[in-house]
Amino acid sequence: MPKRTIKVFQIDVFTQALFAGNPAGVVLGAEALTEAEMQSLARELNNSDSAFVLPADGPDHDLHLRFFTPTREVAFVGHASVAAHVARLAAGLGKAGRLRQKSRSGVYDVEIAGTAAVPLVTVAIPVPHFNPPIDAGMRSRLLDVLGIDTGALDPKCPLVVTRRTSTRLMIGLRSAAALAAIQPNFDELKRLTPHIGADGYFLFVRDAHGPGTTESRLFSPVLGIPEDPVSGNAHGMLGAYLVANGLLPLKDGRARFRGHQGRAMSRPGEVEVEVQTEGGVPVRILMSGTARVVFTTDVTLD
Repeated sequence: MPKRTIKVFQIDVFTQALFAGNPAGVVLGAEALTEAEMQSLARELNNSDSAFVLPADGPDHDLHLRFFTPTREVAFVGHASVAAHVARLAAGLGKAGRLRQKSRSGVYDVEIAGTAAVPLVTVAIPVPHFNPPIDAGMRSRLLDVLGIDTGALDPKCPLVVTRRTSTRLMIGLRSAAALAAIQPNFDELKRLTPHIGADGYFLFVRDAHGPGTTESRLFSPVLGIPEDPVSGNAHGMLGAYLVANGLLPLKDGRARFRGHQGRAMSRPGEVEVEVQTEGGVPVRILMSGTARVVFTTDVTLD
């Protein structure tokens, strides 16, 4: 193939501070790349996820995003979606307003506000499905692996696997101190994963920073991510879970909270979540966040 030059961004998502939040790579003009080159570039960038921006290929969307970890393509990534739209703003390719983003898992409504320097990106994500709570024996094994005493659990929060394009086990704890002290056995957590049916473990504390806030940590060793700094997708799932369990107040059919994550990794970030309901049942989730461009560069491929 002829030489091609593409623009690459490194962006910290869910923060306005450098070297905080969740880092993501973004590649603009990815239609110039083969799938193998996308995978190789994602491996070279070595973020948990990188977004590759392509033009629309149908009338029902405005642009097409593909997401790659260093090892494989995935269907949808929340923080990398935010990063992609911020990169387009910074490159002068995007503008404030609404658009539709195609990903492997479907078409998503996106709203962009603010400026390239101080952006706010909101992505509408579908409501997850909920499995029944895990049984007592599996719960006991999991708590041993996480090093958590039963008394540390929030009694109002059943241990439930939420399912969408990914699976997350929701684990509510009573205190931020207990959350911060967790040091999982990652090898054992990997071994438990097929038995529990979750590829990530989302531990959270309600009202950790006042009413309508949470503090969280996410462990996904089976995906090659021992700990994820800040997850937009998991916070969206958490919003639906909290509403479904009557743990977030509704006003005019909507519930809102601000999720904090990343402090344990010295990469703090914040995710805004709104859950829209009908008859008290979650029907739509809006996940919002800002981001900061760390650097941009050109990469020339032979």
